[in-house]
Amino acid sequence: WEGVKKIVMIASSKGGVGKSTTTVNLATAMKICYPDKEIGILDADVFGPSIPILMNLPDTPLLNKDNLMIPLVNYGVKCLSMGNLITEKSAAIWRGLMVMQALNKLTVQVQWGPCDILFIDTPPGTGDTHLSLIQNLFIDTAIIITIPDTMSLQVAQRGYTMFKKLNIPVAGLVMNMNSVLCPSCNHMFELYENNLHQFEAKNFLKSSYGNSHGHGNTVHHHHVLNLIGEEDQKSGPYKKLK
Repeated sequence: WEGVKKIVMIASSKGGVGKSTTTVNLATAMKICYPDKEIGILDADVFGPSIPILMNLPDTPLLNKDNLMIPLVNYGVKCLSMGNLITEKSAAIWRGLMVMQALNKLTVQVQWGPCDILFIDTPPGTGDTHLSLIQNLFIDTAIIITIPDTMSLQVAQRGYTMFKKLNIPVAGLVMNMNSVLCPSCNHMFELYENNLHQFEAKNFLKSSYGNSHGHGNTVHHHHVLNLIGEEDQKSGPYKKLK
């Protein structure tokens, strides 16, 4: 990939844990902290693409003079998804080979460069999509998203094991939906018991996304600051991704 300097794979192994929402907030947080950097999101979830809605980018990409697709941009972040290439109500009823062809379209047939950091939002699981991306691209690091219940942590552990076997360094674990704020008393309640001892990864980042995700309204400064750390917006995992 000419012009793409760093690639960060976002994985969850289990669906519904806030992976796409976290991907968007990670990318936009990087853009806020480093406005001179080129940041991108590749939505590799072919069957259930969420990035067009989360980034409010429903349009179809244009082509450049070399017949490569030009990523769409919002919040200063480049994005492209299979959701931009099929109609809103279409279902991608594809088998393995067609999925690989779709991934090829989103990687090889797109003008991603110049791009300092490209976040890849992957589908749940540890299947063909992940293996194909790892085999064909140089993945610099991975970040695993989970929620703190026992079942999700066990599945996330399998994803962590996959990355270890494939020699992909894992920057850490984002513990999403860790707590909820009561609208009546403003008390923060833990949703699950602390099960972090079940997970091997040493770097943890807790977040508490609520119902802010939706039609292009994902990016909120309090979420970004929660992810980065209010004391030092350039600390934590982001320093490793520079």
